Amino acid sequence: MEAASELARHCSVALIGATGSGKTMLAEALLHRAGAVSRRGSIEQGTTVCDHEPEEIARHATLGLTPAWLPWRLDDADYGITLMDTPGHPDFVGALDAALAVADVAVLVVSAIDGVTAGARAAWSAAESAGVPRVVVVTQEDRARASFRAVLDQLRGEFGDRVWALELPLGEAQSFQGVADVLTERAVLYDADGSHHEAPLPADLVEEEHHLHQEVTEEIVSRDDEQLEAYLEGHEPPAAELGRTLARTVAAGDGIPVVVCSSTTGTGIDRVLDLVCELAPAVAGRDSRIVLGVDEQGAGGSEHEVATDPSGDKLVHVFRTVADPFVGQIAMLKILSGVLRPGDRLRNATTGVEERMPALFRLRGAEHLPVDALRAGEIGAVAKLAGTPSGSLLWSRAQTNARPARLPSRPPVFAMSLRPVSQSDDTKLTTALGRLLAEDPTLVLDRSGPDTILRGLGDTHIAVAVERLARVLGVHVTTGPAPVAYRETIAHGAAAEGKLKKQSGGHGQFAVVMLRVAPLPPGGGFEFVDSVVGGAVPRSYIPAVEKGVRDALAAGGTLGHPVVDVRVELFDGKSHSVDSSEMAFRTAAAMGVKTALAQAGAVLLEPVSTAVVTVPAAGQGLVLTDLSGRRGRVVGTETDADGRTRVIATVPDAELARYVLDLRALTGGQAELTLTPAGYERAPEGHERTSEGSRG
Repeated sequence: MEAASELARHCSVALIGATGSGKTMLAEALLHRAGAVSRRGSIEQGTTVCDHEPEEIARHATLGLTPAWLPWRLDDADYGITLMDTPGHPDFVGALDAALAVADVAVLVVSAIDGVTAGARAAWSAAESAGVPRVVVVTQEDRARASFRAVLDQLRGEFGDRVWALELPLGEAQSFQGVADVLTERAVLYDADGSHHEAPLPADLVEEEHHLHQEVTEEIVSRDDEQLEAYLEGHEPPAAELGRTLARTVAAGDGIPVVVCSSTTGTGIDRVLDLVCELAPAVAGRDSRIVLGVDEQGAGGSEHEVATDPSGDKLVHVFRTVADPFVGQIAMLKILSGVLRPGDRLRNATTGVEERMPALFRLRGAEHLPVDALRAGEIGAVAKLAGTPSGSLLWSRAQTNARPARLPSRPPVFAMSLRPVSQSDDTKLTTALGRLLAEDPTLVLDRSGPDTILRGLGDTHIAVAVERLARVLGVHVTTGPAPVAYRETIAHGAAAEGKLKKQSGGHGQFAVVMLRVAPLPPGGGFEFVDSVVGGAVPRSYIPAVEKGVRDALAAGGTLGHPVVDVRVELFDGKSHSVDSSEMAFRTAAAMGVKTALAQAGAVLLEPVSTAVVTVPAAGQGLVLTDLSGRRGRVVGTETDADGRTRVIATVPDAELARYVLDLRALTGGQAELTLTPAGYERAPEGHERTSEGSRG
């Protein structure tokens, strides 16, 4: 019972919502009210606890996942709450996913001015997909144009009847002075020093509040048979009992409580902390999901649930890593089972590396708070783990084929090329990029051609990665547009001779090959055929001929791009018993292919991708018109269960360089985009004259 009590007194809270909704300032107000910081910071001055990275301070926006631990006391019990401030910007949704993977509850922060925006919908959808219980906190109620009731109507319209207001504001904008508690039907008034006292409800609010009280009470008791039976007999349960049933309802995802506050004046802030603590016994310590039996790439396996048991095996989820210029890598941990202590030796069940736990600490922004142990259900951090990237499991068992449940797939939709500034930067670039990718799996490195391409979820995503590359890892690069990976094939068949004959005193170089080239169907790739008879080319040299052919095709045809969808046949040749060699035949084959390609005629191929755009139905026409202007070919449209339209189209990559940015502007940020490579298609006539900057 003691272990269960401890478990119920810790809660991890993901603060989610749109950019500008007030998440960071809500965290600041909660930390200040709990006494964790002596004064509230300012986003404009760059002094907040959670937005402490230089890139965040410069942009006045949250760009990463920042935990901030605070203590709180309720009803003579001590609680520990780990806030996790998350980005609202769509470029950094990977950090939101990581927070939701370990959160006990998600607090959707909605501005009383802006209401339910595209960012709020996206955050809600992510929390719902992750199966995390939700609470809505309406902030900025003290600002001009604040309208709690308009926002409440929006919330109900967007998210359904399970949205229940537990509070009403007493006054709005500059006159916001307190809240009406729906369950107790009492007013809570706040003074200038942050203290508060209860009072009777204002007369003009009694009728509205009582109607809401009945509505919420009926919803709550309908989830508990005993309470419902008593209620139908005319006995309304006390507010404390209603609160416990509400907590179970929230944990099951069947109810979404809504409260209101001001981070500036502090009005209602303590009640947000009280609500989290009241929910803690129901939402904290939920079973975690892990996948056992995965292969070396982390694929396959079967999902299992792990009980949050302080007496169980030590099992730790490393949900996020961050490169730090002073202490190296910081790994953020959630203890799924057992008790973790410094000196513990655990095996990384995902990578196979054995790790010895260094000093443990909790995070409060950039501040490290040392602890002797972290128990099941708690969140903390360690520094300098050698081989443990984001998304790893550390286990006291000798289990080396397990991983956490996979995060949502976030394929890249924007790319930039990177060019090292100096030779020193070039030498360190690969290792530094590896560290960036280890902390942010939504970044993708593409080095399939001569260029270094960094792919991500938007221009800000890549820009911040480049800034961190320089500031944290000491590697400086310049950026440019990502080149389009054009290819070419041949128009028709041709035959040619490749001949190398050199004599320079001693052994010479001699080889002759006769080659035919022919086009293959789209997607055919490359085919090499040996049809030599009579030993005109010795068998030992045939592999060298194929290597020479591949060299020439990769080096590019008459348009300068790698050649694909071609069949090359070696049908004759000559050799010399002394002067022939593998290198001679490899060189002759490359020469012969180049000659044959020049005769066969070139056809430019451009890469195409399948673009899936999900947008509210009202925006479908705009999207279709825009895709048409990008040479897109719509292959289908679908309607989701929530009424949103999914447009599926094939679009040339040359038209997609800035598409995600243009799409956000076109739809007011309401569209979602995924891009999947779909092969190559023949480029329009004359397109090769406009394909400068293409990648070979």
